[in-house]
Amino acid sequence: MKILVAGAAGVVGRYLVPQLVHEGHQVTGITHKEENTEVIRSLGARPIVADVYNREHIFSILEELRPDVLIHQLTSLSSRNFSDNNRIRTEGTRNLVDAAKAAGVNRLIAQSIAWAYEPGSTPAEEEVPLDIKAPLPRQITIEGVAALEQAAAEIPEHVILRYGTFYGPGTWYDNPGWIAEQVLQGQIQAGDGLTSFIHVKDAALAAVQALNWPSGAVNIVDNEPAAGRDWLPVYAEALGAPKPVYEPGLLNRGERGASNSKARLEYGWEPLYPTWRTGFAQSLHTH
Repeated sequence: MKILVAGAAGVVGRYLVPQLVHEGHQVTGITHKEENTEVIRSLGARPIVADVYNREHIFSILEELRPDVLIHQLTSLSSRNFSDNNRIRTEGTRNLVDAAKAAGVNRLIAQSIAWAYEPGSTPAEEEVPLDIKAPLPRQITIEGVAALEQAAAEIPEHVILRYGTFYGPGTWYDNPGWIAEQVLQGQIQAGDGLTSFIHVKDAALAAVQALNWPSGAVNIVDNEPAAGRDWLPVYAEALGAPKPVYEPGLLNRGERGASNSKARLEYGWEPLYPTWRTGFAQSLHTH
């Protein structure tokens, strides 16, 4: 198939593009940075430099390419610019979806998140509503996610990948990385909020398999949602960082974790890194 990947040089894109190429697809990758064109070319795809906020340019790209599938993996995580990330989810997604509809694209795979659910006592299944009434600043993130998912659903065939917290090469949990630096300095306390993790290789694998999945949202997380008091000491040890302080009752964004039973049991997806318990050490020591 002809596949257009938006965010082809990102932490997921760098694993995703080679897999698509290996499967025989004709891949074009969009990046907003000129310096990423060689990266995309080296992965086996044709690079295009484009600003997702330039509606006319995005429309012209989709009109020219008329891909069979659009894969939306755009974020602004590397700069830790949360307002920009929110703008990508709202305005960026709107431009991509409108351009895809105009070009007759019938299939979209889009990156969402698995920690946007309403609070609860068990890991969230996909049917749990998004936490639309969350307090600020979380509410801004949820509104962006809701806008992204609603826009994506306008494409006839749409798979919304609700990813867990990324770890692995190029992520905040890599060393060096934003979270790694804070943990090495003993700046993060272990709490009781649940997190569901996903290695970026597994995130990419899911996006490839999603080419054949039915429409709807699906959690792409590892097999073991975990409280900070459990995962943070393991991560710190893998980093060679001091043991974190446990703060009872500390909750991060009201997290409840997410269940991957739909992806595993209904779609046959199996993570290469089934749990952070072994995944942290493996990912930190493999590159």
